[in-house]
Amino acid sequence: MNILVVGLGLIGGSVCKALKKYTNHFVVGSDLKHDIEECAMRDVAVDDVFTGDYSGFDLIIIALFPDTAEKYLTENIDKISKNTLITDVCGIKGSFSERMRKIAENKGIRYMGMHPMAGKEFGGYQNSTPDLFKNANFIVAPFDNDNEKDTELLKSLAREIGAGKIVVTSPENHDKMIAYTSQLAHIVSSAYVKSPELGLECGFSGGSFQDMTRIATMNEKMWTDLFMQNRENLIFELETLIENLKKYSKALEESDSEKMLSLIAEGRKLKEDNLRHRQGQPN
Repeated sequence: MNILVVGLGLIGGSVCKALKKYTNHFVVGSDLKHDIEECAMRDVAVDDVFTGDYSGFDLIIIALFPDTAEKYLTENIDKISKNTLITDVCGIKGSFSERMRKIAENKGIRYMGMHPMAGKEFGGYQNSTPDLFKNANFIVAPFDNDNEKDTELLKSLAREIGAGKIVVTSPENHDKMIAYTSQLAHIVSSAYVKSPELGLECGFSGGSFQDMTRIATMNEKMWTDLFMQNRENLIFELETLIENLKKYSKALEESDSEKMLSLIAEGRKLKEDNLRHRQGQPN
């Protein structure tokens, strides 16, 4: 295919590099920062940089923040060929995907969202890698009446760049699950580092501290956008977590060792069941 990747940050840059390393697709890169485009050319991460001509592309992958992605599609939809499939790699779907599809369909163009569950503590093209998606979960989020061929095309592309488990689900269910598996963890990490002890942790921390704080370096602009577009699902998960934390706090306040033991055992059993379930799932 002829593929245009718009936005050469961590995800967009990694998509380009993976496509060049593992496929025979012709890859064109586009970024507002022309020095990044030039860097991608030097890295042979793309076959060419975008000239402004949208004709001839089979697939356009929009790798921008959600608000910027929507603005980009709105401003350029009239220039895109009718036989082009539009997708994005945003961590939000739901109403965002509905708006993106409406923009595309009003011009007779196909749209289907996807979401690679991969990333790093730090963004930017300089941190992109062709193996970012190796064995990562990958979500394709069609609407009920979308073309099955487009779903299969995106699944095939995910496999080509190294995805492990590929899940096909609705945009609405995507957001419900992502609120729990991704967005909640980012909020917890951001809140966790606000302890006054943070500056004194050196020499006292181990793997658990690193695991809890790794994603606190998230890009605040992008994640605020993601949180706000999924706020109802995220509020539910936050309130559930807060209620559960109150139980641990109460057990400590009351010096109730039996209750604490019970709470910890309950969590352990739930996670063990989760691990067994994961191991029993085919990829």
